[in-house]
Amino acid sequence: MRPSLWIPVVLVVLFGLLGSVYVVREGHTAIVLNLGKVVRSDIGPGLHFKWPLVETARVFDARPQVLPADSERYLTSERKDVSVDFFVIWQIRDARAFFRATAGDERAAIDRLDPIIKDAVRNEINARTLSQVVSGERGKIAGSQLDIINKGAETLGVRIVDLRIKQIDLPTDSKVIEDVYNRMRAQRRQVASKLRAEGEEQANTIRALADRDQNVIVAEAERDAQKLRGEGDAESARIYGLAANADPSFFAFQRSLEAYRESFKDGDAVIVLDKDDPFLQYMRSDR
Repeated sequence: MRPSLWIPVVLVVLFGLLGSVYVVREGHTAIVLNLGKVVRSDIGPGLHFKWPLVETARVFDARPQVLPADSERYLTSERKDVSVDFFVIWQIRDARAFFRATAGDERAAIDRLDPIIKDAVRNEINARTLSQVVSGERGKIAGSQLDIINKGAETLGVRIVDLRIKQIDLPTDSKVIEDVYNRMRAQRRQVASKLRAEGEEQANTIRALADRDQNVIVAEAERDAQKLRGEGDAESARIYGLAANADPSFFAFQRSLEAYRESFKDGDAVIVLDKDDPFLQYMRSDR
């Protein structure tokens, strides 16, 4: 055979072989179309063959992908306006269904997933109060809607792996921030009033205990003082009694002098007594 005849044959065979081979990389999946109809799907990584010209291979990225979403404004159960920023991780799970629903266009899949996800998040926000939304319940808000979202995403051949809320803000063009600040101020004032009341109660308790202890100490001191005074008076009386018994006449003289000193200590006292009165017995000249 002349070279001018077998060279075209070789080229046709070569192009035929190249057209019958396709490669699916790790983390990807593929489907094979026969004249536009899916004949094989969910083909794993590796080297694969197909009929040239009549069959076409479509390879899709089956790895988890991030679907960012713009911040959306939702209303809480109290009709308070909040801005929610979240993202979704999704991946293709059924290549056949994905191709039938979107013709293999990821952008089309994202456009159809977006309202499903936003409606689910809206339902969760609408069912919660503002304090529940801004508290540590983000995981509950996101996790409780995954099953519902995946029911809608199943028709697209994709699965939502995770939904995470990044940030929840209060829109600056609404009165929510002012209401939140007023509520925070009221709560702080309530806590401060409670602390002051508890402090005043503790202060009154401490003062009452101190007053009681003071009264007890004063009463015990007065009791001890009365006891000591009584013992001193008793000792003094005993000593005076011993002295009087030792020399009665001298004791009588001393007591009389003390009586004179007490009676005439002012210097202006006038006492009118009978001259024979016993009070003046030590003032008579015959003594």
